[in-house]
Amino acid sequence: MPEHFELLIHGAKTNDGKTEIRAPYDGSLIATVTAADEIAMKKAMDTAYGLFSNKDTWLKPAERIKIFGKAIHLMTDRADELALEAAREGGKPLMDSKAEVTRAIDGMKCCVETLRTQHGEEIPMNLNPASENRLALTQYEPIGVVVAVSAFNHPLNLIVHQVGPAVITGCPVIVKPASDTPLSCLRFIKILYEAGLPPSWAQVLITKNVTIATELIQDRRTAFLSFIGSSNVGWKLRSKLPPGAHCAMEHGGVAPVILTEHADIDVALPLLVKGGFYHAGQVCVSVQRIFAHETLAIKLADLIAEKAKLLTVGDPTLPETEVGPLIRNAELERVERWVNEAVNEGALLLCGGKRVNETCYAPTVLLNPSPQSKVSQDEIFGPVVCVYSYSDLDQAIQQANELPYSFQAAIFTQDLNQAMKGYRQLNATAVMVNDHTAFRVDWMPFGGHRESGMGVGGIPYSVRDMQVKKMLVIKSKEL
Repeated sequence: MPEHFELLIHGAKTNDGKTEIRAPYDGSLIATVTAADEIAMKKAMDTAYGLFSNKDTWLKPAERIKIFGKAIHLMTDRADELALEAAREGGKPLMDSKAEVTRAIDGMKCCVETLRTQHGEEIPMNLNPASENRLALTQYEPIGVVVAVSAFNHPLNLIVHQVGPAVITGCPVIVKPASDTPLSCLRFIKILYEAGLPPSWAQVLITKNVTIATELIQDRRTAFLSFIGSSNVGWKLRSKLPPGAHCAMEHGGVAPVILTEHADIDVALPLLVKGGFYHAGQVCVSVQRIFAHETLAIKLADLIAEKAKLLTVGDPTLPETEVGPLIRNAELERVERWVNEAVNEGALLLCGGKRVNETCYAPTVLLNPSPQSKVSQDEIFGPVVCVYSYSDLDQAIQQANELPYSFQAAIFTQDLNQAMKGYRQLNATAVMVNDHTAFRVDWMPFGGHRESGMGVGGIPYSVRDMQVKKMLVIKSKEL
């Protein structure tokens, strides 16, 4: 019997029945989840806002730290189970899902470390007659109700990045996981409950009707929206936020990588293969566009293709699998269509370009697609890497910057001046030197500009964004 997950909205009932969660690899039924209706959604917000409004019910920092300590212990004990279930529901290979669980546990530790080390500041007083006999200082308080909308591709770690900062700062949070991958979220929230978090502080909204989630976001009591997903959806939701609400939006990119004539191919090759085909390319900063100097472009593309052909594609729950399925069949069809269009428009297909089975697409390498092809213009979000030949570094940077996205970029070179030129001139929020675009640790700033998003992710930055500074001014003749 498939596992069933009940509604995680404190004190709510619903009449919307169940939704089925199926494995993207073989379509098998993994679990059923009780779906929330509009009444349940409103109950979630009433509960969350009621908590925030009554400061006597706020969880003290020491309580939050204690809860996180227990949750970290529980997650560590269940790491293998969490990884296997994440691989089943999301399609990310088990070897990478294990790494995701390790990151999620470390992310919980990072939340605690951030709370322990943050502090307010003293505002100088007694500097003129108007400020005499005063002491002023600031402290941090929770911003209010956090609504978190998440993506499918890291079903546990993304939830930790959104829910963890909210809970550790003392914000009531309502999280809407991706409809394809809600189970890791549900398991994580239940772990928080088991660790001692009162259920009303973290609630999960899973709906059959997207308008219910939209209504939640535009509720005047929403103080902060954390959104990870497509730009089309994200910008629409931002436009519906109530006045005064803050937000952080993490969208996709079309990550550029430049290899100069001074690049070390032996260093670059394994990094580009991993960065391009990790999670079947379903990562917002996957290696997608590689601009290689004309002296090495063909050689590099051939080497990437050789490595790509050797990758094990298939069941994500098997330990040897390196590339799993696309999340939905519609995405597989889209990737297939884009690649076929690129070939018809002049790209040279070096490997892949076909389905491995009904849900997996072969790792694909294209040489010199047309700049107007969809694979050159938009985020592929599939296991496809494009290599472009260039003759002048300024030309490569110009091509890399032509799209309306700005997220992570990379440059491979042994020449310091070229590296610094790439850092200075590439339109990106982060530039990696001699590393792939998908590099990330969870305490660093992470987020896009322009159409790639707004605000900054990364656990310490999210913790800060989910709080407000509050000033205290004391007047005393003794000061």
